[in-house]
Amino acid sequence: MQQRRIKDMPVGEVGLGAMPLSHDKRPDEADAIGTIHAALDRGVTLIDTADAYTPSDHGMGHNEDLVAKAVREYGGDTSDVLVATKGGHTRDGADWGLNGRPEYLRQAAEASARRLGVDAVGLYQHHRPDPDVPYAETMGGLRDLVDAGLIRYAGISNADPDQIRAAASIIGDGLASVQNQFSPVYRSSEPEIGVCEELGLTFIPWSPFGGGRVAKEVGTLVPEFGKVAEVHDASPQQVCLAWMLAKSPSVIVIPGASRTASILSSIDAADLQLSEDEVALLDATAGTR
Repeated sequence: MQQRRIKDMPVGEVGLGAMPLSHDKRPDEADAIGTIHAALDRGVTLIDTADAYTPSDHGMGHNEDLVAKAVREYGGDTSDVLVATKGGHTRDGADWGLNGRPEYLRQAAEASARRLGVDAVGLYQHHRPDPDVPYAETMGGLRDLVDAGLIRYAGISNADPDQIRAAASIIGDGLASVQNQFSPVYRSSEPEIGVCEELGLTFIPWSPFGGGRVAKEVGTLVPEFGKVAEVHDASPQQVCLAWMLAKSPSVIVIPGASRTASILSSIDAADLQLSEDEVALLDATAGTR
């Protein structure tokens, strides 16, 4: 698989979004670990998780525990695998909350490091802005985590251009990435890709297929993706990933998967080369919500 970089860390351009492995209707543990191992077999070296990715009847950290176990039990070399996690969301059963206070982020990062079995989290991402906490205060908390060596690099998620610039001014070289929702039917984060290019940050689209029913029907909802897929004997979902990778060298994709077949199909998108005309067509026709 072709490599891209998150700061000085090379990773495969297609990673694995592990959240679907910890839904209430999740696969059993053996199948979930098999999915992660299949991804590692194919060269995936970025796995995205979060402390709040957990079933509603389970405490925080289910997905982190699962990912850590899968990496630990993998038979091959995992020294180049980056497990990126997030903090700042809280969970009470099915209810999600927010806590962007620096003292909470430190506790959450320490807990994530323990679950992942590392001294320092390679990439620790602030999950979502907390309206009750000034953004600069939260970003200062992330900077403190970098300075303390508890995390190697900080990332932010669900951030607009002004927030990205604010984070960069506070965290400095310790800021590595932005993870925002982006798909053929949800493109409001298009400007953030440009800001990431300008600042030397990695842009990581979450929900790259649109999520839920949209993910299954994206080739119909945005017909051009279906037409390009037919030309390449590929799926519309593979075209989605190839389109994002072609948009900017700052993009790394992390399609979610709960089955081995799903992640293997997504990984194949790394070999799908779209022409400039095809990328322009998809740029002109994809949704702009």
